[in-house]
Amino acid sequence: MRLPRRDVLRLATAAAAFVAAPRIASALAYPTRPVRILVGFAPGGGTDIVARLMAQWFSERLGQQFIVENRPGAGTNIATEAVVRAPPDGYTLLLACLPNAFNATLYENLKFNFVHDIAPIAGIARDTFLVVVNPSVPAHTLPEFIAYARANPGKINMGSAGIGSGNHIFGELFQSATGVKLVHVPYRGAAPALVDLLAGQMHVMFAPATISIEHIRAGRLRALAVMTAMRVPQLPEIPAVAEFVPGFEASYWIGLGAPRGTPAGIVDTLNREVNAALADPKIKGRLETHESVAIPGTPAEFGKLVADDTERWGKVIRTAGIKAE
Repeated sequence: MRLPRRDVLRLATAAAAFVAAPRIASALAYPTRPVRILVGFAPGGGTDIVARLMAQWFSERLGQQFIVENRPGAGTNIATEAVVRAPPDGYTLLLACLPNAFNATLYENLKFNFVHDIAPIAGIARDTFLVVVNPSVPAHTLPEFIAYARANPGKINMGSAGIGSGNHIFGELFQSATGVKLVHVPYRGAAPALVDLLAGQMHVMFAPATISIEHIRAGRLRALAVMTAMRVPQLPEIPAVAEFVPGFEASYWIGLGAPRGTPAGIVDTLNREVNAALADPKIKGRLETHESVAIPGTPAEFGKLVADDTERWGKVIRTAGIKAE
């Protein structure tokens, strides 16, 4: 029996709706089982702390356990590739961060394209980095340090958490913007670099406030400037680099991503919860304790930040000729 064309179209439409219904229902019911948030660093660091803060919020708000899983190695690439290869169902998420943008240029043979393969969900926070020197350095202001460094090219040691780390890349931008020549000394992590800065073996470090602020307040280190575009509310007495080097800005962002193809309903649910968390006084207070600033917004806004920084820092890395270890 041949059906009229309008009946065939009606049946086809109904069949398509039937196939799509489970996916839509699944998105609406999300989550129905535990969710993993992968972090590309070892436990205890700033990115890990933010991941656990958000996991607790999600667990309490969405009624399922959100579990932080640390997958350190290869500058966050191990964790990122695991998320890229995971099913796009919202049950494997990535605590994304600025090194993801660096790595697009640092690594020549990545098996993924971060901007293309990770769906942006939401920005969470910007960490404050500072220009920090050992007190033995004869400079009490940023202009004094720049003048001292120009007068002593190749004699000032700059510690970092390793080649391609935020400390390193920010330091390269600083050198390019000011014309100074520092000696980069990479360590296996920010903590040992900071130990040698405290001991005077390193002279300067472009360090996150999370690990340096207590030493600054105790007088063991001297903060010359924050690297954000403007002064930060938590440290109003410390000037911004941009006050002396117009247009300078370097900040380390953290956000949430998922495999490309994750249903829009799930992305919207998670985005809404991230923004609700960032508006909560307790969460804001915890971030401020670590000298971080919340960056709420839409998935599209976070995606633009990721794409823009991938291009911007790619130029810095290529100009400096930096290659991953």
